[in-house]
Amino acid sequence: MIKTSKTITLLVTLIILLVLFFINSSYIIYNFLDYTKLFYTKLFPVSFIFFIFSSLLIEYKLLEILPINISSLYVFLLSMISGFPSGAKYTKELLDKNYISYSSAKEIILFSHFPNPLFLLGPINTIIKDTSTCIKLLISIILSNFIIFLFCKKEKKSINKTSSSNSFSYILNKSIISSFKTILIIYGTSIFFYLISSIITKYFSLNSYLYVLLCGIFDLTKGVFSTVIINNINIRIIFILLFISFGSISIHMQVKSILNDNSLYKSFIKGRIISTILVFIIFIILCKFVP
Repeated sequence: MIKTSKTITLLVTLIILLVLFFINSSYIIYNFLDYTKLFYTKLFPVSFIFFIFSSLLIEYKLLEILPINISSLYVFLLSMISGFPSGAKYTKELLDKNYISYSSAKEIILFSHFPNPLFLLGPINTIIKDTSTCIKLLISIILSNFIIFLFCKKEKKSINKTSSSNSFSYILNKSIISSFKTILIIYGTSIFFYLISSIITKYFSLNSYLYVLLCGIFDLTKGVFSTVIINNINIRIIFILLFISFGSISIHMQVKSILNDNSLYKSFIKGRIISTILVFIIFIILCKFVP
């Protein structure tokens, strides 16, 4: 009965959205093209390259070459420079290849959620207009995840050494396909919720704070860039830090889709709650004691 009610509610909601999209077709097309331009000029180039290289490293069995196999550190470092939802992608790849156990995957997903440093120090810096503050934001996010990392068990799993029998062209094609699949999930999910937030904000008159919050709840990118309408720089930073640390619905749907496992996704949510609390504490300390 409950499942049927949820299905009916979802169907009704989708039909209403479809009608609103049809009525506002020119507005939707404009927002669609606007976000597509943003995605493929700012987010796609960096993320796609990192996804390919990380897949190549895994395919060429980097974890077998390293003298000490600490998979959690591997995911931590790679996701830190790749940006979300790469942590979920790398964790799932290692789990599927049996480099890590299921219990280890549940721990790794707790601390592998990072924004791409170039996104934080680039586009977000143009919003905050203070490089020092952006660096503190980045340090706060890294330290919050690192603290969780320190309290998690570091699994040292024994791996049978094997050599890759596939050609480089085959592995490269496989990595490209895998990376494109992840990119399509990110793009499709993001633009879906981006358009939903655009429709809602078009029909409802909201003050600047509610508008930014609603945008950030549905789509992180739209939420971050919409903070420019807030004059108070401190409130602007709070919103940005909240959106980046906890993630939007679109980010959560991307992670859930990549992991394809409810238990792993629950660990991700747990990690986001803990990390978000730590992020604000660390950021306040940095602002107070670091000039």
